[in-house]
Amino acid sequence: MLFNSYGFIFVFLPIAIVGFYILGSKGNQRMAIMWLFSASLFFYGWWNPVYLSLIIISLMFNYTTGLALRKYVHPSSRKCILTIGIAANIVALGYYKYANFVVDNLHVALGTNYHLEKIILPLAISFFTFEQIAYVVDAYRGETEEYDFPRYSLFVIFFPQLIAGPIVHHDEMIPQFSKDKTFRLNPENFAVGLTIFTIGLFKKVVLADRLAEYGTPVFAVAETVVPLTFFEAWLGALAYTFQLYFDFSGYSDLAIGTARMFGIRLPLNFHSPYQANSIIEFWRRWHMTLSRFLRDYLYIPLGGNRKGEVRRSINVMLTMLLGGLWHGAGWNFVIWGVLHGFYLLVNHAWRSLTGSLGRDMRRTSMCGRGTSWLLTFTAVVVAWVFFRAESYDGAINMLLGMSGQQGFALPFHYLGFLNKSFYLGDSIAELGLVFDHRVFVGGGFTSASVELLMVAGILACYGPNTQQFMIRYTPALSAGHGEIKAWRFSWLQWEISRAWALGVALAFIFSVFHLTRITEFLYFNF
Repeated sequence: MLFNSYGFIFVFLPIAIVGFYILGSKGNQRMAIMWLFSASLFFYGWWNPVYLSLIIISLMFNYTTGLALRKYVHPSSRKCILTIGIAANIVALGYYKYANFVVDNLHVALGTNYHLEKIILPLAISFFTFEQIAYVVDAYRGETEEYDFPRYSLFVIFFPQLIAGPIVHHDEMIPQFSKDKTFRLNPENFAVGLTIFTIGLFKKVVLADRLAEYGTPVFAVAETVVPLTFFEAWLGALAYTFQLYFDFSGYSDLAIGTARMFGIRLPLNFHSPYQANSIIEFWRRWHMTLSRFLRDYLYIPLGGNRKGEVRRSINVMLTMLLGGLWHGAGWNFVIWGVLHGFYLLVNHAWRSLTGSLGRDMRRTSMCGRGTSWLLTFTAVVVAWVFFRAESYDGAINMLLGMSGQQGFALPFHYLGFLNKSFYLGDSIAELGLVFDHRVFVGGGFTSASVELLMVAGILACYGPNTQQFMIRYTPALSAGHGEIKAWRFSWLQWEISRAWALGVALAFIFSVFHLTRITEFLYFNF
């Protein structure tokens, strides 16, 4: 079941909310928890009921492992239990997500004829596996409390964040399910939640799905022998760059908004990552809950930056490599992870160099900040090409086009437009720019595509994010970025009023009317 479907918006969600608060208002919190647990199982099972058994077994195993780690005090016994718990989770994730990838590559390397039937990836396995690994590790560290099974299970499979995050932490979620006020309907929470839900729905159906219409055809052509020109390649790359952002941040808003209607605050997952001035800052803003997990349960346990520069570089590369593989079983994700690992190493080296020269990077000029932003954004877009492309050759075709090595061309009608508006068309043509009569990939570079890219770029790179828009009501928990600063224009901060209620209602109706084609969220594949 998808958030951007009529069934979820007008049937499942209202029933889940009404049932939860009816039971909660009668003082029967346990029944309200069980209602929400059952609703979450139904939500997950809607996709494929067969895998309900997998997630239930995973819940029971990890909950039992946590209990065992609390019960046993002998260090060797605890280490053994921890090893078994982590290994079992990794084996399950590895089998469903990476078995085909490993076998196919071994087949190519060894020249064997062994064939493994396609294994269907269970929905959300990457997310609920990471959440439970974190729980098991924290239980080993003595950082968990004695939770009952229903609340533990709900922390993992609470349907707003189950499918594609945010990746939640047990001490963020379980205490909220133990508070009396959670089970009483709060009009403010409902209004805030519905507003955030509407923002997420708008991002998905009005922006992300429209951007896909321009990016997808370009990447499809990139997989063929047809060379892409400079403008075609950049149109596709930028369309996907903004599609991915609005698709995934839209999902996170839908999750945070839905949870808030139940009185639950989920952690923040995005904080304007395309406004970052460095790759280090980008990873503090992009998929923040994944960055937090990789830092706390992989990078720091590997030694972090405590064992010298060489060891830190190795730890950074390993963390980003595994972060890439977490997204999917494919060499394109490996390359994407390695690229970002390389970016981070260069960023750290640059900071060390400027620091040794006595320069304070926090006091750079506007020109310096602009250059840093442009370099960071360009590096991110280049990496997204490998993330999106279906093959290495397809990615290289895109990058050759983006670098201008396969020619520059614009649709012929732009010649008249540039001459009429700026008197530049003929001059630009003399410099070598081709005005082509052919139909561009996906019908790209129409006025609609350019306008949509401009709107998406302004919103993502310069506009306020959902957290800043809703800052008066603390819409989400912090996920490690620090204090969220209000946007410079205070009049763009949402508040409970008739004017904002009307605006949200119109945005909701507008978004619902765009639900003509139900599409999956991109991170459902990860």
